[in-house]
Order: sequence, then C-alpha cells, then structure tokens
Amino acid sequence: MATAFLSTANSFFPSSISPSTSSSCSSSSSSSGTALVYLNNQNVQRRTLCKAFNESPPPTPALTKRGFSLCFITSLVLAAGNGCSNAIAAILEADDDEELLEKVKKDRKKRLERQGVISSSGQEKGYLQDVVYKLSEIGQAIDNNDLSTASSVLGGSPDTEWVKNANIAFNKLSSSPEEKTQVETFNSSLASLISSVTKNDVESSKVAFVTSATAFEKWTTLTGLVGQLKGL
Repeated sequence: MATAFLSTANSFFPSSISPSTSSSCSSSSSSSGTALVYLNNQNVQRRTLCKAFNESPPPTPALTKRGFSLCFITSLVLAAGNGCSNAIAAILEADDDEELLEKVKKDRKKRLERQGVISSSGQEKGYLQDVVYKLSEIGQAIDNNDLSTASSVLGGSPDTEWVKNANIAFNKLSSSPEEKTQVETFNSSLASLISSVTKNDVESSKVAFVTSATAFEKWTTLTGLVGQLKGL
C-alpha cells in the first residue's frame, strides 16, 4: 500500500521536478519578484531626487534698485514682446532723471554755500580787486616796454604786500582742486614775471604776464567771482 501511495503522489509532478524542487522554485520566484519591486522603487526614488536637484533654482543674486528694475522690465519684454519698449524707455528715463535731479540739488547746495562764503568775504574781495588793478597797470607798462614802471607796481618780490593779501583771499575762497591749481599757476608765473622784469627781459615778461593774468581770470570764473570784480 505504501508503494502504491508513493506512486500516485509522484504522478502529480513531472519526473524531472520533485516536490521539494517545486517548492524551492516557487519560493525563489517569489523572492525574485520582491527584489525587482524593491529595486524599481529605488530607481524611481533616485530619478525623483535627481530631477528635483536639477530643477532646483540657482541662488538669487543680490540686486540693486536699478538692477531689480531692469530684471522686472526684461520679464515684461519676454511676456508682452515689443509692445513694452515705450514703457521700458519711460521707466529708464525716469530713473536717469532722478539721478540727474539729485546731482542738480547737490550742485545747487554747493553754489549757495559758496555764495554765502563770498558774501561774507568783503575784505578778501577787496584784496582781489586790488590784484585786478595791479595786473592792469603792469600789463599796460609791459605793453609799452616800460619795465621800470612794471617793476615798481610789482614791488620787486613775491613777498610784497598785495601778493600776500591776494593769497589770503585765494586760500579762503579756493575749495576745488581746479581752483587751487590756478592759484599755483598764478603764483609761479608771477614769480617768473618779477624775475623777467628785473632782468629787463621784455619778451619773457610778456609771456609770464599773460600766464599770470589768464590763471587769475580762470580762478575768478571757477569761484564765481568774475562778475563781482571790476575790470574783468
């Protein structure tokens, strides 16, 4: 009977597969399916992470007020096309106008401050008016080749009183580098003028006089005094 049972049981399986082998294959197939699902899930997660990383926006750079305006305007252009060109020009022009207005305000403030200083410098303006008269006399004398008269008016030395007073006014009323440069030119050419007149060198005296007078005139223009001194 036992032999008959075994024979009947074996008839349910192919001769090449035993019950134990079938069980093993079924278990192996189930394990393989589970492993494939796990790996697929892992791949999906990796792709999701990579996509999120690649699509993440770059750090936003710091923008100035004007830079922000330009970025905003660019976005408008991309959205609306050429129809925004007039609006863009108006915005940029308004921005430039604002900067220009600020510059005008600063310049006006400086001009008012300068006018206040000049208004309170009556004595210094007197010194400068004397310079105008001295240069006029010296110029006429040199033009007439009368270097003795020119020497008498000059005083024979850069340390003469009217030159010292002139530099007191220069120092008080000069503020910009350009103004100070003209003062230096005036003083150096005046020293050359005195030397040339002392040597009785007419041509050199004329050149030095023109340089001195030109530097003084430029300085008065820069400081706003040109209209407040007689003879200029």
